[in-house]
Amino acid sequence: MTTPQDLLFVALDVPADRPVEQGDLSLALAAAELLDLLVAQVVTLRDEQVVPVSGHLTGDPMLDKAAASLIRTEPYESAEDWLWRRGDGLSAAYRDELEHTGPSGSGLRQLFRRADRSVDRIDSEARRHAADRWARHEPLLVGLAAALGIEDPDHEETATTAEHAEHAEHAEHAENAENDTADTDKVDDRVAVVLAALGEALTELEAVRQRRRIEEDAFDNVWRAP
Repeated sequence: MTTPQDLLFVALDVPADRPVEQGDLSLALAAAELLDLLVAQVVTLRDEQVVPVSGHLTGDPMLDKAAASLIRTEPYESAEDWLWRRGDGLSAAYRDELEHTGPSGSGLRQLFRRADRSVDRIDSEARRHAADRWARHEPLLVGLAAALGIEDPDHEETATTAEHAEHAEHAEHAENAENDTADTDKVDDRVAVVLAALGEALTELEAVRQRRRIEEDAFDNVWRAP
C-alpha cells in the first residue's frame, strides 16, 4: 500500500472537521504521491522544484504513472505546480483504481457516493493497513490528513512521547544520533516544503470556490430583482 491509498481510506473512515471536497482530496493525493516518490528516491526537491533523479519503477501503478508524468527538463516545476497538474481528477482516478483492483471491489463506489457514514464498512487488507498506519500516528499520513481537516487527537501526546524517546537515544548514541538527525532534518525539510505547497494550493482552491459562490449569488440576485 502507498501513502495516497492510505490517505484515501483515512478520508473515508475518519471523521473530519468539515466535509472533504473532492478537489481538496485530489490535491492531497498528489502531495502524498510526491512524498512517496521522494521516499523512493525517484525525485528530489531543489528548493521548491521537483527534480527527477531516477527512472526506476516503484511497483505501484499509480505511483509509476505519477513518475512517468514528471517534467524532466529544466526549469522543472514547483511542488505546488505539480499538485495542480497531477491533482486534476486524481481522487476519481484513485477511486477507479481501487474499485477495479482493490479487494473491496464495487463496495468502494458506495462509500464514495454516500455521505451517510453509517454504511457498512468493507473489511480489506488495504483498509486495515491504513487504519494501522493512522493508529501509529505516522507523521506523513497525519500531516496530509490534517491539511484536509482530519485531525489525530492523540498526535501531540504521541509526538511528545516520541521526542522523549529520541532524547534518550541521543544520550546513549550521541555520535550516531547526530548523523541520523542530520539526515532526518533533510527529509523533514522536504516534507515541510510539500505540506506547505499543499496548504497554499488548498487555500487558493477555497478562494476560487468563494469567488464562484459570490458570483452565483450576484447572478441569482439579478434575476430576483423586480
